[in-house]
Parts: sequence; C-alpha cells; structure tokens
Amino acid sequence: MSEVYSSDVRPLEDVRIVALEQYGAGPFATMHLADLGAEIIKVEDPGAGGDVARYLPPFQHEDSSLFFQTYNRNKRSVALDIRNAAGRSVFNDLVACSDAVFSNLRGDLPGELGLCYDDLKEINQRIVCCSLSGFGMTGPRASQGGYDYILQGLCGWMALTGDPEGPPTKSGLSMVDFSGGFVAAITLLTGIHAARRDGAGMDCDLSLHDTAISLIGYLGTWHLTSGFEPQRVAESGHPSLVPFQVFEASDGWLVIGCAKEKFWQRLTEVIGMPELADDARFVDFAARYTNKDELLEILRDVFRTRSASEWLEQLGEAGVPSGPIQDVPAALSDPHTLARGVLAETEHPHHGTIRQPVTPVRVGDHPTAESLSPGPALGADAPYVLKELLGYDDADIDQFRAEGAFG
Repeated sequence: MSEVYSSDVRPLEDVRIVALEQYGAGPFATMHLADLGAEIIKVEDPGAGGDVARYLPPFQHEDSSLFFQTYNRNKRSVALDIRNAAGRSVFNDLVACSDAVFSNLRGDLPGELGLCYDDLKEINQRIVCCSLSGFGMTGPRASQGGYDYILQGLCGWMALTGDPEGPPTKSGLSMVDFSGGFVAAITLLTGIHAARRDGAGMDCDLSLHDTAISLIGYLGTWHLTSGFEPQRVAESGHPSLVPFQVFEASDGWLVIGCAKEKFWQRLTEVIGMPELADDARFVDFAARYTNKDELLEILRDVFRTRSASEWLEQLGEAGVPSGPIQDVPAALSDPHTLARGVLAETEHPHHGTIRQPVTPVRVGDHPTAESLSPGPALGADAPYVLKELLGYDDADIDQFRAEGAFG
C-alpha cells in the first residue's frame, strides 16, 4: 500500500530554483512551486532596487507592496549583481547546488547574461535553464519587451472580448501572464524530472506570445482548417453553443450554460416552455446555433420577468449549469471559497495580516497559513544563502562585498 502524503514533508521540498524574476508572470510561476515546498531563491538586481513589483502602488511601503506580497510568499531573497565578476562567482556557486535557473527577462537577455545551458553546464551538468519572456529567445520580436496587455491585443484576445459594438477589450485579469506562469511551472517540473532521470539539463525557451496563441485553441483550429473568423459575441455568449451566456434578470445578471442537450431540455421546463425542446428551430445544437437570434430573443424576455436569485434556485434544483455574476468581494467571501481553503494568511511587519489566495494545486494536504511566510525584504536571506547554503565565512563575504558582488 502506498504511503499517504504528509503535510510534514511538502512535495517539492527537494527542489531548489534560482529565480531572476520580476513583476508578475515569473513570480506567479514560482509562487505555486514555493507554496508546495520548493526553495525559491530570488536573485535581485541591487542596482534596480530588486524586483520592480516591490514598488507598485497603491498599497506599497518601502520595498514591499501588496502586489509583491501576492506572488512572492515562501521565497528567499538575495541581492546580487551578476554582471559583476564577484557577483557572478556567487551566482555560479548557487547554480552548482540548484536544480534550475529561471528567468522572465526579455528574450535576448538570457543569452547576453549567460543564463543558458551552454553557459552553465560546466558548473552543473543537470541544471535546467528556463526562460519565460514576452516573445521567446528566437524570432523577429525576441528583443522586444512583452507585457500581458500588449499580448492580449497582439494575439487576438482583445478582438474576441467585449461587446461587438464596443472597443477591443482586455480581460479583467492578467490572464496571459498567469497562463504563462502556469506553463513555466509545468516546464520547470518537467525539466527537473528529465534532468534527474537523464543526468543532463537543458534550455527551456517559453514565451507569453506562444502561450497566448496556444490558448486560442479550438477557435484557431476552426480558422486554420475551415476558414472560420472568430468574432465577439453579445452578452458574453459562446461562439457556438446556444444558450451559453449571461442573461439579465429583473434585478441583475446570471450566467447559464447548456453544454449538453439534457441541460437545454431541463431549461425549457424551468422557464415553463417545454414545447421549445421539440421545436424544430431549437431541437439540437446545430438548430439552436442557426436560429440563435430567435431563441435568444425569447429567452431574454423570459428571464427579465423574475429575479436572479429566483431563477438560480430553480435552475439549480433542475440541474442546469448556472451561477450569479458576483463582484470580487462576493467571490472572495463566497461560502464555497471559504470551504475550499483557497485563502490563507501571512504576517508582515508593515502590512500586518495579509489575506490572499494560495495555489490551487492540491497534492495531499493543502498548504495552510502555518506553512506560508510573507514575501522577503530585498536581500533578507543573504545570511542563509551565503553562509548556510554556500558555506562562505565572514572574510569571504567581506571580500565579495568589497568587489561589488552585492551592488
């Protein structure tokens, strides 16, 4: 019988990643691994004041903002100038005892800064060199900076989002950054697994651009294969399933999704119009798609007759996928959110008790508040990194400092 995973030993406690990361996508990637026990050592540029996210308003104090705290809990920080010869020597010693070097710099910078496998393999044959950039390390845009909103526009997302009569619209969240972060987390774990199995590391060249293009998904397949041209759909509608969108009730909005024929049939019963289930215009997916304008006009009129809560109660009882349109405060205080334990607390000397979402990745026992620590102050873990991990004595550290290793 296999042993049950114990929270005393988190699943990634034998993984160490040196992270030259900043802002959102990179720190978001390693945050999930840190929550699961990986040791993430942030190597921060002292000349730039460290991770730029430390200074983002509106909730910012000295070198710590709540934005930084959101994506950097459970990590260690060391200020190190890797362009300086002494700083590079310290960095190389970190590479020697780590599983991966991760960066989310511009695509041409890993090569310029010597962060690729060919640069580091003599130090550690098994090192995984993972770069997450805006546009990747190759291609005509490799030297361009890439940010979430830019990628949402460039990769077709804004053209698909919002009302058809309105302007191109971004997602309310930085979904390209976050999706790229998940891709990076998967890649790091995959690369480390392969390196341990095969005895050799590798380069991993990831980009927000590639992530955003890949997430076009079936719309891309439809276009590339059959010439389909995706367009925005009114009322947040699905591009092919009808009804699958928001509807206005007498006092607000709700969302309904009939992704199976049985849900459509149940919906007709809930709205008191069972005859629609057998109406030739609406009898199946294809018919409803062809005659969507007629159908949606009927449904809009029906849903305006009662409150959202009344409809949702009946839809829930009937087993029709549906839900309210909640704002962020309501979503964070929803009973299901609280029951799932997806929120936790850390204690910070300035910000006090920081309540925040934690990783949704679940492996055995879910991380709790007791297993989380706040994002570190810039360079706060230098004593641990330099003395405990790398074995330097005071004379070594003084020499490195005099030579400019720490800025």
